[in-house]
Amino acid sequence: MRNILRWTTALSVLAASPAFANELTDTNYPDTRRGDVVETLFGEKIADPYRWLENDVREDKEVADWVARQSAFTDSYLKQLPQRGWFEEKVRGLLDFERFGLPDKAGKRYFYTRNSGLLNQSQLFVRDGLDGEPRLLIDPNTWASDGATALSGWTPSKEGSYLLYSVQDGGSDWRILHVLDVATGKVLEDEIRWVKFSDLAWVGEKGFLYSRYPAPGEGEAFQSANYDHTVYYHELGTPQSQDVVVYRTPEHPEYNHSVTATQDGHWAIVTSSIGTDARFEIHAIDLTSKDWTPRVVVGGFDDAWELVEGMGDKLWFVTNKDAPRKRLVQIDLGSKTPKMHEVVPQAEDILERAGIVGNRLVLNYMRDAASHAVIVGLDGKSAQEFSLSGIGTASGFHGKPGDPETFYSFTSFNRPPSIFRMNIETGETTPFAEPEMDFDPEDFAIEQRFYASKDGTKVPMFIVRRKDVVAAGKPVPTLLYGYGGFDIALTPGFSASRMAWIQAGGAYVLANLRGGGEYGRAWHDAGRRENKQNVFDDFIAAGEYLKAQGITSEDGLAINGGSNGGLLVGAVTNQRPDLFAAAVPQVGVMDMLRFDRFTAGRYWVDDFGYPDKEADFRIIRRYSPYHNIADGQDYPAVLVTTADTDDRVVPGHSFKYAAAIQHADLGDKPHLIRIETRAGHGSGKPTDKVIEESADILSFMAEWTGLEVPEF
Repeated sequence: MRNILRWTTALSVLAASPAFANELTDTNYPDTRRGDVVETLFGEKIADPYRWLENDVREDKEVADWVARQSAFTDSYLKQLPQRGWFEEKVRGLLDFERFGLPDKAGKRYFYTRNSGLLNQSQLFVRDGLDGEPRLLIDPNTWASDGATALSGWTPSKEGSYLLYSVQDGGSDWRILHVLDVATGKVLEDEIRWVKFSDLAWVGEKGFLYSRYPAPGEGEAFQSANYDHTVYYHELGTPQSQDVVVYRTPEHPEYNHSVTATQDGHWAIVTSSIGTDARFEIHAIDLTSKDWTPRVVVGGFDDAWELVEGMGDKLWFVTNKDAPRKRLVQIDLGSKTPKMHEVVPQAEDILERAGIVGNRLVLNYMRDAASHAVIVGLDGKSAQEFSLSGIGTASGFHGKPGDPETFYSFTSFNRPPSIFRMNIETGETTPFAEPEMDFDPEDFAIEQRFYASKDGTKVPMFIVRRKDVVAAGKPVPTLLYGYGGFDIALTPGFSASRMAWIQAGGAYVLANLRGGGEYGRAWHDAGRRENKQNVFDDFIAAGEYLKAQGITSEDGLAINGGSNGGLLVGAVTNQRPDLFAAAVPQVGVMDMLRFDRFTAGRYWVDDFGYPDKEADFRIIRRYSPYHNIADGQDYPAVLVTTADTDDRVVPGHSFKYAAAIQHADLGDKPHLIRIETRAGHGSGKPTDKVIEESADILSFMAEWTGLEVPEF
């Protein structure tokens, strides 16, 4: 099915439509105006003919027209793919199960999210007591007719009297805060706007702390760079204009500030960062004092510091200071100068996070990108390994000092998240919510292998297939996924779209590339800035390994990645177009010379470098997807995806890249762009849109790798 004839036939079908009559030939894409922008950067002339596509689609009629024509072109092609109907129904079926979020206990109340199956947005429930009757508190599905307004975050006050929650509209990173009276279900008049990248922290039952930026100028909300992040205190019943500045750095408007509070209400902890690197300064504010003057706990922006919990003047942190794989320390604020001592030293595995539950510490470790947990005393002694159900990812273990109850989640490639309740003192674990699926997890094989990258570095990958596919021993169409950046570890987890690909008979492969957080600080450093090419080499080596090992055929490999992973897909497609049959870069950073000029892009210099510094420019210029398209070479089929409300990686990145690959001579396979409306970088996307997008992407990759879907 996947050949030039299919592409030509598809276009012939499209050409029969009046909207496309006399417009299409084999690769006759919608017209895109080429501008004459040329800049000289460090002695090199850089052409940017599609600069105009950076403009906001809401404000620029020419960009809006281009988006409409590209969307019609792409939609018409995707809708006729023979595999699409199967994938749409399969993904819908795999999402149609009851699923829960981790409960949060406040006072005697338990708060948690639940989706009955195909609701566009999960609902928020509360129980008065663990065995109490569930009561619906918030239903985001009533907020917008298209389901694109989401409940993005929430936290109950300590006694559970109030619920502070944030609303996300159309996938944007901007949030609006509201407060709900839990007893009555009434939403209070309090409303806070222009919140972004914020934690939420209650101060007693009468107010809360949050972070926001100044209100943007007219027409700049989704494009302009974000500066002057500030922590505020809001007292219930007062207007936002009266909110009090708690922490701000006007002399350093580039700093980011998030705030949290200890369970005993003693300290507010402000964590400041400069970019995306986990290099923080920590300030503490004594909430029991009338004087909320911030006190320096850790200065210097040298290391990572993640607050675990506080009791009295003692604070526990997970840090990589003098421990690249992280350790647990305690800092005593009882003296004039904070004193630190080690509680749990660095281990061979990565210490991801920790929590205090009752009178013990739960330590969540990662070993070769999979989770395991250890329980120790508050002094770090008497370690006890906590057994999990095979290769997977555990999360949660949140709790309160003095309360032995905690909840955790476990998931894997073949297992949707299950929620468990645990008594830390007795060790008793009981299910809180286990999903019922229409497939047997034991029908699927999860294998971890290590392969050699270009420089000999051993890189892990997970390979997931049906067991009967493994037994057959034949190459199958394979979806290779990667990210490789920002100290983010990719771990086993359930995805309906990936499971649909696997159930169709394909292989799914997750490569744990350098640049991520799978092995600590050194692994991250080996894949960023001047070492970024290592990430691309790791991914290319993964593709070569899968072919050499007979996992996939010579023309059966599809690649996919989002955000920084979209950059990855764009870069390796330019560098090795012969290796891949299909490529799907999602919401990718494609113009590496201008990424720092929009919204949150300026934070990414920690991983990418500074485009306005010559040494960094020379590096990123070599791999920028938009600037390195290999004109004259045959490319794989490419489906670029983005969304009109993405204010994390602005859609102009994908617009420009798609225009450039359509203009270049790259062979006969299709090079398309899919543009979602009323959606952003990914979070808050309604279920209906998730199903549609998954069906489009999976059927596109199936078409060009030869994956034959089963009969209905």
